[in-house]
Amino acid sequence: MTALPSLPSPSASSSTASPSPRRRFLAGGAALVAVLASLTASPSPARADEPARDGDRLTVTVRDAGGGADGTYEVRCRPSGGTHPDPGGACAAVQRQTRWGQDAFAPVPRDAVCTMRYGGPATARITGTWAGRRVDATYDRTNGCAIARWDRLVPLLPEAGRTAGARGA
Repeated sequence: MTALPSLPSPSASSSTASPSPRRRFLAGGAALVAVLASLTASPSPARADEPARDGDRLTVTVRDAGGGADGTYEVRCRPSGGTHPDPGGACAAVQRQTRWGQDAFAPVPRDAVCTMRYGGPATARITGTWAGRRVDATYDRTNGCAIARWDRLVPLLPEAGRTAGARGA
């Protein structure tokens, strides 16, 4: 093994001189190694615009929605498929709600102020994987916030709470 020559000791006359090219090279190399080590030490976060290795998979169980919408459906995204009546639309609905660093299936915050509007007895549970994260979320239509949260995921969740002839139906 060959020893590196020792660096000259600083002298009073060299205190104003700039560091030697060799010192700058070694310092830059050390900084580069530190940065690269920190990047490889942590896994990259899941990104909404990147497909998961095996695609995103969700299982949706709907109860008391009426209109033949009750049941359990499988949804695969990227590529779209499964037993859901509209897998492409279901995937697009979730994709619209996906933001980097946020949970697309997050519950309504406990301190949210919601209207006292009842949207019907429909409930749903969504489990699976989306954007590399595990999903286990429940939905209902018990107040204005819960109704809005449900409606943001239509057609993944069925359109519920509207009767024939009602405005917007």
